[in-house]
Amino acid sequence: MALCDGLSHCKLALAFAVLMDVVGGTALLMGVFAPLEIKGQDFGDLLVYTGALLVLASLAGWVLWYSGNIEGLTSRKELGHIGSAVDRLARNISRKMRTYRGQY
Repeated sequence: MALCDGLSHCKLALAFAVLMDVVGGTALLMGVFAPLEIKGQDFGDLLVYTGALLVLASLAGWVLWYSGNIEGLTSRKELGHIGSAVDRLARNISRKMRTYRGQY
């Protein structure tokens, strides 16, 4: 497990992002360079569009992984702001994610 310690939190989001990049990039390159004709119809465009959509979907995984690894931010309460319902909701979700992540 020491191999994954440098990745810190949100390993599932990282795995999703990398998987979508690999599958999407492979589909995109196959659509561009491989001659894919079945019964006279070209399916290269389908793979190009599918690959592009998968690479775009990986962006969500990268954003989740990056935002899950942000540490050291001071809270509004420490800065003297009054907490709102949105702050409490975000804090509760963050705590649940952290305890869920700590179980594995």
